[in-house]
Amino acid sequence: MENKSGLRPLGHAVLVKPYEPEIKKSTIVIPETVRERTAMVETRAVVLDIGPEAWKGESVPRATVGDKVLISKFAGVIVKGTADGDTYRMVNDLDIYCKIEQEEENQA
Repeated sequence: MENKSGLRPLGHAVLVKPYEPEIKKSTIVIPETVRERTAMVETRAVVLDIGPEAWKGESVPRATVGDKVLISKFAGVIVKGTADGDTYRMVNDLDIYCKIEQEEENQA
């Protein structure tokens, strides 16, 4: 995935683009309160760019460009791309908690 934002993370910063998993039609209805609670706890994002100091001292980086990851809902700062005007998040390298390796095929 290419970074078209016009922003380049420095130090321990990681530039991510939040996304919501695709919602497919199904017979199971998830109440809006459950969806809101989930949205308040986690944010799914795609890693677009990584600062030069990210995960320095760790034997393996937590993520690479193009990885889907989970970050805290309130981690980092919301930024607007100077080149494309899209909304991004600039988070600290340690705010990435895990990679998303597989998502449910039938999201409600």
